[in-house]
Amino acid sequence: MILEKAPYWAKARACATATSGEKFTVTSPFGQDLYSLERSTPADVANAVSTARNAQVSWATTSMRDRARIFLRFHDLLLRDREQILDLIQWETGKPRKDANEELLDVALNARYYARRLGVLKERRHMGAFPVLISAIERHVPVGIVGIISPWNYPLTLSVSDAIPALLAGNGVVIKPDPLTSLTALRMSDLLMQSGLPKGLFGIVIGDGRDLGTPLIDEINFLMFTGSTAVGRNVAAQCGQRLIGVSLELGGKNAMIIRADADIAKAADIAARACFNNTGQLCISIERLYVHELIYQQFLAEFIQRTEALVEGTGIGWGSDYGPLISAQHAQNVQAFITDARDNGATVHTGGQLTGNSTIAPTILTGVSESMRVCRQETFGPVVAVESFASDREAISQANDTVFGLNASVVSRDRKAALSVARQLRAGTVNINEGYATAWSTMSAPMGGFGDSGLGRRHGIAGILQYTEGQNIATQHALGFGPPFGLSDQVWGELLTRSVGIMKKIGWR
Repeated sequence: MILEKAPYWAKARACATATSGEKFTVTSPFGQDLYSLERSTPADVANAVSTARNAQVSWATTSMRDRARIFLRFHDLLLRDREQILDLIQWETGKPRKDANEELLDVALNARYYARRLGVLKERRHMGAFPVLISAIERHVPVGIVGIISPWNYPLTLSVSDAIPALLAGNGVVIKPDPLTSLTALRMSDLLMQSGLPKGLFGIVIGDGRDLGTPLIDEINFLMFTGSTAVGRNVAAQCGQRLIGVSLELGGKNAMIIRADADIAKAADIAARACFNNTGQLCISIERLYVHELIYQQFLAEFIQRTEALVEGTGIGWGSDYGPLISAQHAQNVQAFITDARDNGATVHTGGQLTGNSTIAPTILTGVSESMRVCRQETFGPVVAVESFASDREAISQANDTVFGLNASVVSRDRKAALSVARQLRAGTVNINEGYATAWSTMSAPMGGFGDSGLGRRHGIAGILQYTEGQNIATQHALGFGPPFGLSDQVWGELLTRSVGIMKKIGWR
């Protein structure tokens, strides 16, 4: 098989913590058999967590400087092996190379950002309620073992980028990647060990979520999950039963608002990228376009022309704009959305048909109504519905009319007006004059969803603190809260109350 002949195969394969189950074969969306692996069992999961837990004890005492050095080295090795890694991602997912490259750069930025900001984990001293008399130390203690359940659509970003802050915070990690993209995760484990990460600290188990999800949750101290809202509810409930933390990035039905003052050609280009990058298999891609009625017809014509110019990819390498979907089954699911919309009166302006075993050309719909599944449900494919609006208020109302709240976009030449619209959108990230990349690539700001799009945040300071437990160690240096010198509770209470009032008057925080 193709990837079993790759020079890194044996080393990457050995990075699976334990796989003692039945063998399965991974087939590329391009049609070729790639490799075979054994599945992990629940016992393998327990062993992986135990191994990571043993390694985590000494890792938690490793200096922040030494941890940072490992991940800065990982950053460099990632860029060094770029072409090889891009080949692997393309073989496993079928995505265009430009989209695979976005993943690689995202992980490199993530590693560099967190490696250089570990100061947020250092102990901090605080004054207590009464200065001098009370002081406190704030600590951020690793939670222990972080479990990561990651999907197939961004196999590099959605596994390693979440593991980076968890590991840098002093935790061990056990990841369950999607079986269809297991080798990408294994390749990253190999690179991390080359960078100096202790053996066993980053474990990988191979298999389906329905088989390994519960065994993993039963062993870990925190879960990072990226996937559908339906499955996210189930895993959150399981974490709740164990009273462990969980962070969830779930589904979306993301909207873009194109105002009347937008440059039509630029807006069409922005929309094409936002809707069809990664062949629409992106949680934060745009599935709903709202265009001001004054430019609606011009924009639609330009958008159709821009979309029909996109180049289909049939193999690895540069030059394509979209590729096959991850599997024939997923392609059939997306096709069912389009067929349902067409049968219920929507107009298909371009695309809309399977052009191969698992390829659907980028599809533009108008006339979408509540009777159609595509109106409310996440398609997770190269399909977008275009509608018109008459005012910003109407556009905001339409964009917010969803249970989801992951990502949104505003396209306008008027920055002030665009900011006003953006502030009224119920979404965790809002991009102005871009679809998703500006918000996602801003590592210092949080990324996550409102409503049914999830809980918790990745990126920013929140993205590393979520993998720690906050601890407050407070010391009473002199007088305590109990009455001294034989004073009565009433007299002591009055003295304390006066002291609080005086501190406010002198500006004490």
